[in-house]
Amino acid sequence: MTKIDLIDTTVRDGNQSNWGATGLDTGMMLQIAPVMERVGFHAIDFLASTHMGVAVRFKKENPWERLRLMREACPTTPLQFLTTGMRFISWEVASEELMEFAFRLLVNNGIRRFAIMDPMNNVPAMLNMAGITRRAGGEQIVAALTFTLSPLHDDAHFATAAKALTETGQFDRIYLKDPGGLVTPERAKTLIPALKAVTGAVPLEFHSHTTIGLGPFSYLEAAPLGAEALHTSARGAANGTGQPSMSAVMGNLRDLGMTVDVDDEAVAQMDAYFTALVQAEGLVHGQPGEFDRAYFRHQMPGGMMGTMKRQLREIRREHLLPQVLEEVERVRAELGYPIMVTPFSQVVGTMALMNVMQGERYAVIPDEVTRYVLGRFGQPAMPMDPQVEARIRDSKRARELEDEPHMASLDELRNRIGKGYSDEEFLLRAVMPADQVDAMVAAGPARRGYDPKTRPVMQLMQELVKRKGLTSVKIEKPGLKLELNGGQ
Repeated sequence: MTKIDLIDTTVRDGNQSNWGATGLDTGMMLQIAPVMERVGFHAIDFLASTHMGVAVRFKKENPWERLRLMREACPTTPLQFLTTGMRFISWEVASEELMEFAFRLLVNNGIRRFAIMDPMNNVPAMLNMAGITRRAGGEQIVAALTFTLSPLHDDAHFATAAKALTETGQFDRIYLKDPGGLVTPERAKTLIPALKAVTGAVPLEFHSHTTIGLGPFSYLEAAPLGAEALHTSARGAANGTGQPSMSAVMGNLRDLGMTVDVDDEAVAQMDAYFTALVQAEGLVHGQPGEFDRAYFRHQMPGGMMGTMKRQLREIRREHLLPQVLEEVERVRAELGYPIMVTPFSQVVGTMALMNVMQGERYAVIPDEVTRYVLGRFGQPAMPMDPQVEARIRDSKRARELEDEPHMASLDELRNRIGKGYSDEEFLLRAVMPADQVDAMVAAGPARRGYDPKTRPVMQLMQELVKRKGLTSVKIEKPGLKLELNGGQ
């Protein structure tokens, strides 16, 4: 029987796609980590630089501490870091020196597997990043070939790229990354065999989303055709704009006569934990999305969709989402059909959101859109709209950015930031605002555990302590009596 491995995406992509990367903190991850270690995953998709920035900015938690603690809890299951081109946390294009320094720190703190993604599927750029990662000590290097739809991106295009990547011998595995959940079962029937025909003995993985309900069906077509590993999440973090549910995929694969060699009891524990966590924290419990053909046009990936929904919710403008998605389609075409994956999904999505919010298109242009048009991220697959390109290139800000210096060397950064910091804290200060890192340091160590059952009590206590003049609190229920007394 064909054996299928599982890559768990719960704490990174599931968290990002459904909860804007802010749903989980360190304690929540550590509480379930020993169970995740028992499951028998081929790897755990654990970290990207975006999540490191979110840990500092929103949780005031040290992402390096989080990584070390997770490595201790999962000593045999490789933890994965996803690269997104020549950048680390900051939007600024980083030097090879800084990237190698960052990757070495990631290896030293517990990352064993690197997924190398280039936002333009640029093969030379991916090979260069693989070299940087190897020099930094990466144990397993995986090429993430990003799926998109355009007149150029047929099966032959992806097969040519996969062949070029495989023949170098720089990659241990190849994975087809479908951030928009756009691979239909019919496309899987042609694309997976085309990839396997050129990758040979190099294992092939498949990563998709349930954004429009296609992921579970495409997985079942891909596995018998040669996809040796599938990316899934535990219930609670699965579905929605995230990955298919692990337990459902397992059941369907086994029904096809395939082997999924994992600890079923540990899988059930993971499902139960994250389901309880979602209920306790009031998070979205995703269901596979209804089929929506519009996604084939705007191609908004799960992670960015989650982030955009959170941003609109924070400004109480959730009703604008359909209008923003229509604008995403228009902006993407005007910018030359970039692949909708980090950082381009953010570039296009942010520009579309600002166009809708401003009421005038391209009235305010973010620096990252300008840098994209100036070619800082490479050249798009198709020509940009001449009028839009000219408007951005001819702006005063574009002329300023043309002359901006590249990121300083590590020595220059150390001189600017100062001495006395660990390498890990120094790197955070090199790519993030100092006040955010200061707040993280002041917050101290992250909590080491989490119990969903205590959440209602903690919420009650937090609300009670806000009340002025309250001198005592008494809580009674069968088997529990709690009384707190204090002065005025």
